[in-house]
Amino acid sequence: MRYIDSHTEGEPTRVVISGGPDLGGGTLKQQLAVFARDFDDVRRALILEPRGSAALVGALLCPPTDPECEAGVIFFNNAGFLGMCGHGSIGVAVTLAYLGRARAPQIKLETPVGVVTLQMNGANEATLENVPSFVHLADVTVAIDGYPPLRGDVGWGGNWFFLVDWTHTPIRPECIPQLTQVTRQIRRALRERGITGANGAEIDHIELFCSAADTGSDSRNFVLCPGDEYDRSPCGTGTSAKLACLAAHGQLKPGEVWTQESVIGGRFQASYRLDAEGRVVPAIRGRAYICAEGTLVRKPEDPFRNGIPAP
Repeated sequence: MRYIDSHTEGEPTRVVISGGPDLGGGTLKQQLAVFARDFDDVRRALILEPRGSAALVGALLCPPTDPECEAGVIFFNNAGFLGMCGHGSIGVAVTLAYLGRARAPQIKLETPVGVVTLQMNGANEATLENVPSFVHLADVTVAIDGYPPLRGDVGWGGNWFFLVDWTHTPIRPECIPQLTQVTRQIRRALRERGITGANGAEIDHIELFCSAADTGSDSRNFVLCPGDEYDRSPCGTGTSAKLACLAAHGQLKPGEVWTQESVIGGRFQASYRLDAEGRVVPAIRGRAYICAEGTLVRKPEDPFRNGIPAP
């Protein structure tokens, strides 16, 4: 399999450009189901050690069913498959431009949760117009050991998030171990209480946020992704869910810019518009850089050809 690696504000994306599994066509949701059912060994080989890392997000390019789209894309990580990935979409757009496969400054990608549009602002910068985002549940309270009750919102930004205004451990690189432990506890508490997204969907992303006025940003966040790895970027789908929360609480107007900073200092410039149905449509602007090109090799005799299972 041929791939190109990039990072978006620090978070890596591995785009499979050829040699991936034949998923048989159909909608992106159908192709994702085939990938998950028949080719999970490919996901593991691409993402897990010794060929990948826990932070890596994969993106398999597929033929789109929508003729206006440059490509279909299925995102996956160390734990499974993702409906959407904001930083990954920016990484895919920069990769397509790098390959000369972008037909215009505006790139459309078909994902399992809908079509997203990216406007190239240069070789290494793009603005993602994401799927409509919304608040599913507001002011939900959960309890975890060692902290007072925590209040947050359940939001959708292409993935399901629980977003908590965090005033305890600083959201700084040196506190990543504690933040990881806290967000794992929050996710466990949500499961135990039966708190879900729409139609019983698991809330698999936890987002803590706090003020970042000291750096000139509006907010700093820490996002725990499925597979228990934190997002190095400010998280595109998480920032989309955050915009939906801000809009719902009357804290950000359409067109106003919100600067979201990650725990390691990467930044997204974010805003939203309202569509004809009054839904929040996020716009996320960020930078991605090509890191490597390569060929993934799996030998039949290699005991770790499908990756090293997580302990």
